[in-house]
Amino acid sequence: MALAHFLQDEINKGKSLRVYVEGGGCAGFQYGLKFDDPTDLDEVTHKDSISLIIDPMSSMYLEGCTLDWIDGLYGAGFKIINPNATDHCGCGHSFST
Repeated sequence: MALAHFLQDEINKGKSLRVYVEGGGCAGFQYGLKFDDPTDLDEVTHKDSISLIIDPMSSMYLEGCTLDWIDGLYGAGFKIINPNATDHCGCGHSFST
């Protein structure tokens, strides 16, 4: 898995992948991903050798979501499938509930 490779480099070693939601984007909210250290308030989930962290505010918007890696004709990247979203923008990076 390519993500595990990034988590082993000098800058990110020992960090987790933070999945979060913030205001912005053309539909109201947007997703974010970054390598980070968990805080005491974060929810931590482990899958294989990867730790995912979600803050309490983002948790209510990401409940039931699926994080998937897509590698296709239009490029490669993470895709978040959110059953709570009522609308999406055309690029798929922002949503509303």
